[in-house]
Amino acid sequence: MGRRHECSDSVAYRVALWNSASLCVLPRFSFACLRERLLLPYARFPEFVRSLLGAVMTEHYDVVVIGGGMVGAALGCSLGDSGLRVAIVEDSPPPPFAADQPHDLRVSAISIASASIIKTIGAWGGLISRRCCPFRRMRVWEDRGDVEFRSEDINEPLLGYIVENRVIQLALLDRLEQFSNVDVFCPVKTKSIDYRADGSTVELEDGRRIEGRLLVAADGGFSRVRQAAGMGVSAWDYRQHALVLTVETGYVQQDITWQRFLPTGPQAFLPLDGPNASLVWYHSPDEVRRLKELPDEELLPEVAAAFPRELGDVTRIVSKGSFPLKRQHALNYTKEGVALIGDAAHMIHPLAGQGVNIGLLDAAALAQVLVSAHREGKDIGAARTLQDFERMRRRNNLLMMTTMDLFYRVFGNVHLPVKLFRNIGLGLAERIAPAKKLAMKYAMGLSGELPRLARGEAILG
Repeated sequence: MGRRHECSDSVAYRVALWNSASLCVLPRFSFACLRERLLLPYARFPEFVRSLLGAVMTEHYDVVVIGGGMVGAALGCSLGDSGLRVAIVEDSPPPPFAADQPHDLRVSAISIASASIIKTIGAWGGLISRRCCPFRRMRVWEDRGDVEFRSEDINEPLLGYIVENRVIQLALLDRLEQFSNVDVFCPVKTKSIDYRADGSTVELEDGRRIEGRLLVAADGGFSRVRQAAGMGVSAWDYRQHALVLTVETGYVQQDITWQRFLPTGPQAFLPLDGPNASLVWYHSPDEVRRLKELPDEELLPEVAAAFPRELGDVTRIVSKGSFPLKRQHALNYTKEGVALIGDAAHMIHPLAGQGVNIGLLDAAALAQVLVSAHREGKDIGAARTLQDFERMRRRNNLLMMTTMDLFYRVFGNVHLPVKLFRNIGLGLAERIAPAKKLAMKYAMGLSGELPRLARGEAILG
């Protein structure tokens, strides 16, 4: 079973014995029983003592992943039982799940390819045992242009699933505990990152140190790993914010997700289980700020007036939040001894809900490259090895990001010729079956170069 390192007074640490000229570490099998008997809490040692012991007690790994969110945890699961020793550091564990809890604000539209990854690495049971909402239809429209995608059009039972981010993360963290080669350090903050091409050292705020041949950034758009490695990004703001609402509606369970385009920005509906839904309302920063500050009883009629009749009655606002829209792309995903995945590598417009999906594809692709290199006796941190991962993912991610940029700019243009072109395009997409099927497969992650896990194929053995 994988070790879960809790950051408290009973923090786990190794006991070292001096053996004449060398320092020996007690074997792994004695670790659990010994740590319960140690009386001095490491976190309360004086600073100089912790520094000394930290140097002595540095733990060595093949792969150190900073960030145990959905993408980082998926990478850990993908490397489970691989023969590589893996550490995952996460500072904010998700709260436990209870079925009677309100739905979280942060949800993701999980594609068929992403679902295949989660299933193949063995975490799907933990996801569906909590809650998720499958959807079979997706509608996009503006004025007279209207297209609806249906799963039966491409002989698939579903188009995807709407899942709370916390549910995905909890399912993956549960699965991580079943791997003896993966250690999870959580909750603990990272104090410092010393990136080196031949192996990096991470110091945790409780004084412990871990080293790894390969350092993986799964720590989000403001990645400390990326900064420590001196890897640049290109970025710009979209000059729009998104208001996110979790609501209860007058409808029973729905199986459709839809998006309506307006000159001020899109409005999106994502079904949750039961009569619940997630609404995303894109608008100017000032307008989103105004809406967010309204009391719920005043916001409800604003939603009813602005959203289309397809929404039905909104009976209650459960929660609300907002975020700015930003595009960011790392100039490189890899260099000697380090790799970027998920938001650390790319931040995409949330228009089609592809951010988590391309992050999970990153994790699957990197795991495939590392497992193959390890099997062949190659250096997993070598730039040449990691370039295989960058070749697999950077071009595909850039294509998806450029597509979302194009949608944003085309549908945000208020000039009449462009608007006419949009409506004609949506009408043709509804009528031309081959183009419609191609678009559906692209959105579902079923086209292009896919990692083996996304095709439901194991990478071990």
